[in-house]
Formats: sequence, structure tokens, C-alpha cells
Amino acid sequence: MDRYLALSCLALLIYAIYRRYTGASLSRVRGPKPTSFLFGNLLELYHGQVGEADFHWRNLYGDVIRVKGILGEDQLMVADPKALSRIFAPASYLFEKPHERRALSLTVNGRSVLWAEGETHKRQRKILNPGFGGPESRAFFAISQSSSRAMVARWTELVEANNGHKAVLDIPGWISRATLDAIGEGAFDVRLGCIDSENALSNSYHGMLMNTLGTPSARQIFLQEAVKYIPISVLEFWAKHSTDDRLVRLREAKEVATATAESMVKEKAQFLLQGKGSRDIFTLLIKANMDAEAKNKLNDEELYSLMRAILLSGHETTSNTINFTLLELARNPEIQSRLRAEIRQQESIIRARGDTQFTVSDLDKMSYLNAVTRATLRYHCIAPQVMRTAGQDCVLPLSRPIQTESGKLTHEILVPKGTRIIASIAAYNRNKDLWGEDADVFNPDRWLDGIAKDKKETATGVYSNLMTFGAGHRTCPGWRFAVIEIQAFLLEIISKFELSLTEKAKRIRREPCVLMAPAVEGEVARGVQLPLAISVAPREQEA
Repeated sequence: MDRYLALSCLALLIYAIYRRYTGASLSRVRGPKPTSFLFGNLLELYHGQVGEADFHWRNLYGDVIRVKGILGEDQLMVADPKALSRIFAPASYLFEKPHERRALSLTVNGRSVLWAEGETHKRQRKILNPGFGGPESRAFFAISQSSSRAMVARWTELVEANNGHKAVLDIPGWISRATLDAIGEGAFDVRLGCIDSENALSNSYHGMLMNTLGTPSARQIFLQEAVKYIPISVLEFWAKHSTDDRLVRLREAKEVATATAESMVKEKAQFLLQGKGSRDIFTLLIKANMDAEAKNKLNDEELYSLMRAILLSGHETTSNTINFTLLELARNPEIQSRLRAEIRQQESIIRARGDTQFTVSDLDKMSYLNAVTRATLRYHCIAPQVMRTAGQDCVLPLSRPIQTESGKLTHEILVPKGTRIIASIAAYNRNKDLWGEDADVFNPDRWLDGIAKDKKETATGVYSNLMTFGAGHRTCPGWRFAVIEIQAFLLEIISKFELSLTEKAKRIRREPCVLMAPAVEGEVARGVQLPLAISVAPREQEA
């Protein structure tokens, strides 16, 4: 079967080369010289740390860059705000996901909203949206607090067992299990208990993307680009039956999540028929689906797929964002101390009014907590690149003109139909016009001193002018949940503990695996790692 796929790739690549050199080109756009005809610039793009190539090329060529793919193919890397706004326009499906990415999404999550396009995507989002409203996100705060407290209690035990001295913890494993507990209860009203004991779901999801999609070999990079010329039906068949170790692991995780979903759907539907049910996301989704017209209803496969997408996206992205936030706080003790002081001050205010618990309203009043959250979401965006394909010849407007190969300036780019577009979220999030001259520095104060304000005329994105959660009709529906969960975890961790770097933590690299994960330089084969030292935070910092 794999041999058949390889032969099909070869035949279609010959056709692709013919089409590429007889069609329109992006030759006016400047970009780096390819390292080879076979791989273009792709080894630089996928073998370095997340964002390395994007930032380097942006500094040399501007916010729109011609990148060579395999066999001389022209691709377009875009970080320009106006161009990205056009690509992610709210009502436009002109720029769709490349079909090899859809085939991968199908393998991981099934026919979910992450896979769907056009009318299918609209239908799924309409059913999904009621579960991600303001009241639901506020209710999720208490759930996130409970999960983070359970984790912090375990950390406290480990420090006490070490006679109160610093304990070194590999942070991602803990955060992964705790956020999986939170999304399990908040999205599905299910107590997974991952923080207390490992189970099949937590084992299958922890480090899955790093183990299956991280550190691709040159051969894998070539194949993942070549398969774009294979019909999607062939790709789907291959992904379903291939014996490749990485695909087998993805399918196994999918099966574990599906088994969990199947046991829940009937139970939720039965509760609703009896007039019962809570306001978790899945209950609201089932209710919306039961109330929808027949033509708009989701079938069982789509329901299971949405469940898997919520579990993976809601847990993997948020947990890694928390990981990188804790890394930056360990790297910057003065930022950590300042955040702790604000948390302790708000704790005093809460006690003075006769309460014992933080509320979402308290979060809104904590300017430095919000600044630290935004700083991480900008500096360490977990989905650093988004792939799209131009559905027809089109023109991308630019916020700032770029210099062409002839030396002239242009305010727009003609993009031929079929062009593969790499939307560089990482580079957009470090645009100096938006974020100041220190855009390549982790600096929460930019949200307090006015640098990050008043940029709405050029910025895009659903949250604080950031593209981290996407934009337009592909905006992450759970972005409010993510922000609240990140802040709930920071409240508990930073109030209780002081974080510091270990020698390994000084060698953390931003490892690409479609998303981004922390790994130790020289130990990437060991998967996701972030070993930090924790100790009980001194109370004298309280305001």
C-alpha cells in the first residue's frame, strides 16, 4: 500500500512540475534562496525551532516572502496584517486548508470542525457555538480552579516530602493531566481523574503530537509536501490503513477518544429527553443538535469527531501555553514576583469583602495577570503557522509595501490559484509596527504602557489584536475558555510556589509538531520536557 502511494506520488509530481512551470508565478516576490531543488527551503522551515526561519526571513524580506517548496514550487509566507485579514476574512472560504492537512486532521479527529470546509463547516459551527458563550466560559473558571488546586496539592506533597526544599518537576506531564481533567469536566461533565491516576485517555494524549508529528526526517518532509498532489480519497484510505508507526499512534488515540464519546452521547441524549442535563459544552451541543432542522443535524460520527477535536485542541494548546508561561516566569524572577504580589493583593481584597474565592470579575481587575497572559499568547503562540491554499487567482493587499525582485515597491500581491500559503502567526505576533521595537522580547509591560494599544486599523485577530486564536470564521470557538483556564492555573501556581530554572530548562527549545511544545536541546527524542524547580513561595511578598 505504501509502495502504491509512493508510485502515485511520483506520477502526480511529474504533472505538478509541468503545471508549476507553465502557470503564473510569484517570481516578483523576494525570498531566500533554496538550499536544494529537491527540498527548497523546507528543511530550514521544519528542522529549526518554531519561528526561527519566519523571523529571519521577515527581517530580510518583509512581511510577504516567497518560499520554495519541493521541486521548485513557489509558496507564499504571509505575516502582513492586511493580507492576513483578507485570507481569514469572516465570510470567505476562498482560502481553504490544503487537502493533505485535512487528511491529517481526519486521522487525528475525524470529520470535525477542524476538518470541515464550506457549508459543512458553517453547519458544525452553528451547532457548536452555543457551548462557548460568556456564561459557559465563566462557569469554566471554577472548574479550572478545581483542577489546578488538585495539581497544586500534589506539588505541595512533593515539596514537603523533600523536607521543604526545592523539588524538580517535569511540568508538562502535570499540566497535561490537569488541563485534561478541566476540559473533561467543563466540556463533557465527566470527572476523568487524570491528576490522581493515569488512564487510557491521558496516556494516549500526553505528548501525542510531539511523538507523531515532531522532528520529521527529510524523507517525511518531502512526502508530506508531495502528497498534496494525491487525491484526498487516496490519502484518507492510506491514513486509515497504513502501518506507519506515527499513523498507528494517531489512530490509537482516536479510538480511545471515540470509545469515551460513544459511552457519553446516549447518556446525554437520554438526560435531555428527561428534562435533565447541565450546561457543559457537550450537553449544549447535543441539545442544539436535537433542536436543529434535519438538514443541519450532525450524525454520530460528526458528534464523536467534535468531541475529539474539543479534547485535543482544548487541552493540548492550553497546556503548552501554560508550560511556556511558567518557563518565562522562571526565566524572569522579577516578572514572577510582580505577578505574585498582584495575586496576593487581590487575595487580600477578596478576604476583605468576606469572600474566599476568585471570580472572573477579579481576573478583569488584575492588569498584570492579563498582561502576562497576553505576553505569552503573543510571544509563544502554540499554533505558529496556519496553512491555506488559494481557491482562485486573487490579490492580497498589504499594510506596508514590500520591495520586489526588480527593486520596485508594491502595495499588493497577485496570488495565483492553487498557491500554498503559510500564514505565519508567529511572525505577525512579533510585527514591530504593532508591538514596538522590542517585539522580539517577552515584555508584559507593552500592554500597560500603551505600546500595544491603538493598532486596530492594521491589526487582526479575535483577542487583543493577536492572531493566536485565529480570525474570521476559523476563530477558535473556545478562546475565552483558554484565557480563563490559563489565568486560573497561574493564580494557583504563582501564589503558592516560586519557580526557578534547572540546567535542562536553560536548554529548552520550541519544538515544531504542527503545534509547538517544549523540548530539551540534545534530548528531543525524549519528547516533551520542561523540568523546573519549585519551592514554597515566601509570604512576605504579600501586599
